[in-house]
Amino acid sequence: MNAITFDVEIKGARKQFGSNVVLNDINLEVKQGELLTLLGPSGCGKSTTLNLIAGFLEADQGDVYIKGKKVTKVPPYKRDLGMVFQTYSLFPHMTVLENLSFGLKLRKVAKTEQKKKIDRVLELVKMSGLEHRYPRELSGGQRQRVAIARALVVEPELLLLDEPLSNLDAKLRHELRAEIKRLQKEIGVTTIFVTHDQEEALSMSDRVVVMNAGKIEQISTPTAIYNHPETEFVFQFIGKSNSFEGEVVDTEDRKITVKVGEEIIHVDSANIIGENRSLRAEDEVKLYIRPENVHISSTREASSPTLELQPAKIIQLNYLGTSWEVDVSLQGKTIQLLTNSYDSTWQYGSEVYVGWNPSEIMLTKK
Repeated sequence: MNAITFDVEIKGARKQFGSNVVLNDINLEVKQGELLTLLGPSGCGKSTTLNLIAGFLEADQGDVYIKGKKVTKVPPYKRDLGMVFQTYSLFPHMTVLENLSFGLKLRKVAKTEQKKKIDRVLELVKMSGLEHRYPRELSGGQRQRVAIARALVVEPELLLLDEPLSNLDAKLRHELRAEIKRLQKEIGVTTIFVTHDQEEALSMSDRVVVMNAGKIEQISTPTAIYNHPETEFVFQFIGKSNSFEGEVVDTEDRKITVKVGEEIIHVDSANIIGENRSLRAEDEVKLYIRPENVHISSTREASSPTLELQPAKIIQLNYLGTSWEVDVSLQGKTIQLLTNSYDSTWQYGSEVYVGWNPSEIMLTKK
């Protein structure tokens, strides 16, 4: 069995600006050929982590390795990487062709070979025929394609992208993230992508690194990050969720029985998140359930015997195109749900029944 090869390793990295600790003992391994995304809120340390890998910053403690070689003190231009920034960073006085050939000339690549590489990369990013235009003559999406092409044309061992799509409108972002994913798989270059956009991270990545306050909360596949969060922060940060507070009544038979107000809610014991997984009667807990896992019906007859349906009242209806977002009042608390099964009789004030399966609720100790 072949051992996993890591193209990038960060070991025990710590970075501090003044009294502000931006990275606190970061350990990270990036597999060969994967697209790994650093995801988190502003100020969590994701761009600082990328800048350590690029060589624009040096860690106060810890080391960075690329292809097994320690590069902690190696300058950026000696790290054989391509970088794409949020602001494109194209040379405005140069054509697309000149922007792309700039790095190749620095590497003393022969002119005939330059043309081959440039033609190929322009075809990859779907910009063939626009090589004589200046950046000002291109749309935002086209400029970002050129920025990606310029990073790829030198055939780097590592591709770094720092919020490259945040300046684009929603339609272009969706289009370009699909292009980046296609390019990455076609070329096979190890790629690290920084974003604060959850949808971007989940749709593009082989693995996602969720960061918070200078630490890594979880590293896993997009589906595991979404469906099996390891910490309360990950569950709350990724996607939407409804939350309840309650008290543990019983912890037998792999089920946690919780009293929320006057209602009894059952939770699978496998769905406890966080480090403190030991619960007993009278412990105070928080329960979370995602909107898409809340079921709604006009009658109490459930399609599944495991559903725990309770009476509720509709207080808001929003049509989202592919689904309906419904807010209901349940025991004096507002619950949001997403459904594709719309009942034309539903309106503000309608009496309905909502419920969930015990396997769909997550729980954490307060």
